[in-house]
Amino acid sequence: MPAVHTVLVVGSGLAGTAAAIHLADHGVAVDLVELKPDITAVGSGITLQGNALRELRKLGVWEAVQAHGYRFDSLGLRAPDPAGTLLAELPDVRTGGPDLPATVGMPRPDLARILHERAGSAGVEVQFGLTVTALAQDANGVDVTFSDGSARRYDLVVGADGIRSAVRGLLGIEAGVRPTGMGIWRAFGPRPASVTRTDLFYGGPSYIAGYCPTSEDTLYAYVVEAAQDRSGLSPAEQLATMRELASAYHGPWDDVRATLTDASRVNYTLFETHVLPAPWHRGRVVLIGDAAHSCPPTLAQGGAQALEDAAVLTELLLAADTLDDRVWTEFADRRCARAATVVEASVQLGQWLLGREQGDVPGLIARIAALVVEPA
Repeated sequence: MPAVHTVLVVGSGLAGTAAAIHLADHGVAVDLVELKPDITAVGSGITLQGNALRELRKLGVWEAVQAHGYRFDSLGLRAPDPAGTLLAELPDVRTGGPDLPATVGMPRPDLARILHERAGSAGVEVQFGLTVTALAQDANGVDVTFSDGSARRYDLVVGADGIRSAVRGLLGIEAGVRPTGMGIWRAFGPRPASVTRTDLFYGGPSYIAGYCPTSEDTLYAYVVEAAQDRSGLSPAEQLATMRELASAYHGPWDDVRATLTDASRVNYTLFETHVLPAPWHRGRVVLIGDAAHSCPPTLAQGGAQALEDAAVLTELLLAADTLDDRVWTEFADRRCARAATVVEASVQLGQWLLGREQGDVPGLIARIAALVVEPA
């Protein structure tokens, strides 16, 4: 018998939905609540590396992910010169194993829909526009009050509600979220034929410019600049700003830039980061995903680490007879240092760029790949 029979998961991103699926598949009654009104407004595209694909296969959604995404096995490094000169084509490590591609890009809304459909088929009860406002726990369970005034008791609460986690706040945990000094422009649009993998342009007037194919027909493109307040820009001004920044990059970027015409598909966010020290639980409430650690997208490992959190936590909960210190100790041992190493490497890459330092980018990427090729 699993250590828990009724679980509330707060937050329907990758970590929360994955945890809900794993538990429901083994007979645990799971409620999943999400503050957002639906699952479609969740960004542009996502890069899923092999270790993320490994976890998605365990969830039973790999075939759907493959059908809706774009797979590739190399990374291009290009110069910020008038030709967009290809400096190197690096074969990506297949961190999910030899039978999975190194990388899949796909639209975030498609991935969210696939996971939510899978959760529904597993028996997860999902409610949107709802979050928690109070937690009161004892040795046997957690009494939860919701934002609609209702209340219910659970064996366990999983806080997977993101970098601004309400659950974390209710536990009184100070996250220490901090900006890294970078901001990113993202746009979602059609895929030119010249874009068949991720290419990264380091340097030039911005720190990074790149793109990732997300299907046969779509991609997302991004430009990373020094962090600044862009909140006063109208949608048209945001589009014009991203196009202007991207004008310094060429090669396939010329084709990409020509497609950047829809202001509603451009957004700007700041890079932020934090890692909670172990343990990530308080009593019968545990934090996973961005609620516990937030990873700047410089190494494209944020989604993978969220999925790994969910996999390890649920594996331990399903294998144990009781929810005791042995579960929490093993969870911390398997997740805290690994996630922290990935976050620190992602931040380090950004700091090299901010300082215009010649850091060993290929070496750093290879070191993280060697880490995550082993299952969490």
